[in-house]
Formats: sequence, C-alpha cells, structure tokens
Amino acid sequence: MVSHRRPSHSGSGLGSRGSAAVALSAAAATAAAALGAAPAGADPRRSPEATRAEVDRLYEQAEKATEQYNKATERVDRLRALVDQAQDSAARGQESVNRMRGALGSVAGAQYRSGGLDPALALLLSSDPDSYLDKASVLDRVGERQSGALRELKQAQRRLGQVRMEAARDLTELERSRAVVARHKRAVEGKLAQARLLLNSLPAADRESYGRASRSGRGGPETLSGGGPASARASAAVLAAQRVVGRPYVWGANGPSGFDCSGLTQWSYAQAGVGLPRTSQAQRYAGRQVPLSEARPGDLVAYRDDASHIAMYAGNGQVIHAPYPGASVRYDPVGMMPVSSVTRV
Repeated sequence: MVSHRRPSHSGSGLGSRGSAAVALSAAAATAAAALGAAPAGADPRRSPEATRAEVDRLYEQAEKATEQYNKATERVDRLRALVDQAQDSAARGQESVNRMRGALGSVAGAQYRSGGLDPALALLLSSDPDSYLDKASVLDRVGERQSGALRELKQAQRRLGQVRMEAARDLTELERSRAVVARHKRAVEGKLAQARLLLNSLPAADRESYGRASRSGRGGPETLSGGGPASARASAAVLAAQRVVGRPYVWGANGPSGFDCSGLTQWSYAQAGVGLPRTSQAQRYAGRQVPLSEARPGDLVAYRDDASHIAMYAGNGQVIHAPYPGASVRYDPVGMMPVSSVTRV
C-alpha cells in the first residue's frame, strides 16, 4: 500500500473452473511482468521526494500481488474441497458396486444350482410345476433388477470418476497458477527489501515524516454522516478491528496474530459471525454500496480503481486497516487514497 500522501477524494466512484484458472495464470504473469526492475540501491542523486515516490510504488505493487496470491489460494482451497468430495462420492459408489456384485454372485450361484438341467426337463421332473415356475419367474425378475442396478451404479461410478478427473485437472492448473503468483510474491519481497534500502538512505527526519505522512489528516472528507454503526454486526466488527490495532501486517494472513488488508476485514467480520470473501476485490461487493458521505462505522472502504486495498471505516473520518509490510494495523484518514467504493455489509 502507498504511504497515503495523495490528495483526498471525497467521492465514491462505485466501480467453468478451467477458464478461471487460465485467467488467473494470465493475470499473475501480466502483473509479474508489470513490476519491472527495481533500482539496485539508493541513488545519491535521488531527491527525498523521488525516493518516497519509489517506495510508494513498490508498496502498491506488493499489495496488489498479495491480493492476487490470496485469490489464487482461495480458489485452490475451493477446488481441493471439490476433489475431496468427488473422491468420497466415488468411494461410496465403489462400495455399492462391490455389494451389488456380491449379491449378483449369490443369485447367479442359486440360478446355476437350480438351473443346471434343461429348463424344460427341470419342469417335467419337478414335483410342483407351479412352484417351480414361480421361483423361476422371481429369479428372472431379481436378476433383471440386480443387473439394472449394477448398470446404474457403473454409470454413476463413471460419472464420479469423470468429476474427480476434472477436479484434479483444475486443481493442478490452479496449483500452477498459485506457483506463478508465489514467484511474483517473492519478486515483490525483493522489491520491498530495496524499498527499505531506499528508506534507510533518507535522512532520519525524512524517514520519520514518511512514517507519519499517512496520519497527517490532510485529505479526510469534510462532511460525513457522523452516525453510529448501521447494525449490531458492524458494531462487533469494528470492536474486533480495534482490538488488533498494533498487530503486524503479514503477507497473506487473516489473523489473529497478523493481517493483510483484506485479511483484517475478513477476520473482524468473522468475529461478528459474518463470512466475507477473502480478497478486497470480492469484499467490495459483499454488501450494499453507499456514498462515502454516508459512511458509518463498520462499512468497508475500498481504494484505487482496482480495489487492491480495503479498510474498515471507524468513524470520525478515520479507517482501521493493515497498511503494508513493515507497518502495523492502525488508524488513518479515510481520504488517505482515492476511494473507489464504500460497502455496507
């Protein structure tokens, strides 16, 4: 995430598995290519303003990479659950087939023992022709039903096997996509190390001002509703977020010891009994969007056009959020960056 020294924007501009996996791979590859090469170290000719701008750029790229990683991980987990379900269903189907085969074997044995003679001769020799005919008819019907059931189970087993293969194929593709994002993440971690070098090259006063910049308060909207939480669950989510102020930003984490931006909002609402999607892009659509001027505590505030950062409105023109690697969960002005949407869960 950037350091939030940009002017505030008081408006709120609302902005089959295989194909999803391919799209994810393409998106990750595109994002990785967009990173470009970071400077190897501090340039003594670089002005403090240019250094801070470069650090901002690196933090923004890092946060976008984190959300892509979260999205890939969420999809892989969902596919893994589908694969487990398919495998369980296939195992149950196989057990049914095995039981049916055993029953058919018993019927076949009985038919062989009673039908070893020519049916016409067996009927002639039978002491009770009517009983014989009744038994033969029953055996025929049982055999037909057993055979029909076996055919159905075999068809079901084939369908389950197909589902299992498709799920495994999709899981393999998503694992490949996640590996791409993980490589992208490692590249960004390298850039973050370079960002720290850049920050350390600044005079102490400039480093301190960089850390304070996003708390400067310039840019908070002048008029907000001032109302309390819109619901009991929103109130509980705000209280949960307030309890973890000071805990570190951690890549891909959703609490309770560390958080990324969407991990914090997801965890906070989970404490209120509400399940949110994992990524900031999905969370922006997890409820009803409202104007920024009507924001109330507990509302989710998404930033940038791509909603690559998200925070929770806490009231009094402030949000609680997990800013970027190296920072802790904290309060900042709601206008710290351009707001793309406000969502009431």
